[in-house]
Amino acid sequence: MHPNDNDFSLPIIVLRKDIDELGHVNNVVYVRWVQEVAAAHWNSLPSAEIRQKYLWVVVRHEIDYMHAAFEGDHLIATTWVDELNGARSARFVHFINTKTGKLIAKAKTMWCLLDGVTLKPKRVDEEVNALFKSQH
Repeated sequence: MHPNDNDFSLPIIVLRKDIDELGHVNNVVYVRWVQEVAAAHWNSLPSAEIRQKYLWVVVRHEIDYMHAAFEGDHLIATTWVDELNGARSARFVHFINTKTGKLIAKAKTMWCLLDGVTLKPKRVDEEVNALFKSQH
């Protein structure tokens, strides 16, 4: 799976706090970045009313690491949503080093849509689906 027309990108600068004892970005940081880019993407799409109506929670993270990232590196995190099924959707994130063009890591995360009031799983309806399809 590769980025498509319905992608969203967020720049990332690797900070000292992101580095582990091996001198590169710690794997836990990628999970944080996945969540940050997912939140930024979702918050860029709907009105405040729709954001109150629906919530997303992570049910699974899969991350593949291809190359190390180091302090001071500039990355671009590109995300898109696909595989909407029932209350679940798959979100993909690619982390690219902007200087080298290398794919540093890629993630596939499964998210569950919740009703903003009951906090129970809610089927992804046309209102939500249309947001992901019409962002460009």
